[in-house]
Amino acid sequence: MILGVVFAVLAAASNALGTVLQRRAVVHVPDSRGRGLGLVGDLLHNPAWFVGILGTVLAALFQALALLSGSLATVQPIFILELPLALVFGSVVFRVGVSRKAWRCVICIFAGLAVALFSAAPSGGRPQVPGMAWVPTLLVLGGLGAAFVVVGLRRPQGAARAAYLALAAAIGNALTAALVKSSMYVLSEEGAAGFFLAWQTYAFAITGSLSVILLGYAMQGGPLIGSQPALTLGDASVSFFLGVTLYAESPRGGWWLVPALAGAVLVVYGVFALSRTRCLTKCVNPAEESLDEPRHGRPAAEAM
Repeated sequence: MILGVVFAVLAAASNALGTVLQRRAVVHVPDSRGRGLGLVGDLLHNPAWFVGILGTVLAALFQALALLSGSLATVQPIFILELPLALVFGSVVFRVGVSRKAWRCVICIFAGLAVALFSAAPSGGRPQVPGMAWVPTLLVLGGLGAAFVVVGLRRPQGAARAAYLALAAAIGNALTAALVKSSMYVLSEEGAAGFFLAWQTYAFAITGSLSVILLGYAMQGGPLIGSQPALTLGDASVSFFLGVTLYAESPRGGWWLVPALAGAVLVVYGVFALSRTRCLTKCVNPAEESLDEPRHGRPAAEAM
């Protein structure tokens, strides 16, 4: 389990760094908007773009290793750390000053996640899911995700539209992780031949691709405060649910529920509050304006 946690943290860090570097590459291409193939050509000559892509590839590899060696209910919630790590890396890459409020949020997320996972400590479970058990899971989550997409696309531009589409992407991410865990078990037991013959391999490729597309629509559909909490917390919650129900992983009960819930509350507060900060917006979505930090006057750090 410790190895799974280490790989999960590495995956979150790699993806956060990869995302920040790819955004840096796009930002530093002159007149990049609307240039089509010209933008692609410029990015191919930008080292930051290649390092960013490498970070994304490594994140996928680390995630697969984490899911192979750890429980789904433990591994996927750790990806919440991608949000504060994006702030840390982005503040260095873009030279963004981080406010005291943002640092408090980062501490809340790290501390809350550590307390929640240590208290819940999901254990046991089965390494593989019986084929028929996937049917209700795919139907329920697929239907729920489709419903969020329909509702989101009917909403006007804004936080609600972004939140619904991000929730659909979060469901896709969680389902992708569950399928990756299943296909990685096939790989470990049957080798490459079994891996490429397993339906889970192609299913996670499809769900993962759809999730990326939905996330793009969510980011375009409204502000960060709408999409980011829904995506981050939705992925963690659905993954934890799938770990307990689909993979039969057992969290601790009794009085352990008290610190586990307290840690979860800290995480939720940290994610929502951090998503409202201007410094995070500058690191992950520079085109967007902050909702609660001043644009003029005192520096952000002083304003807090």
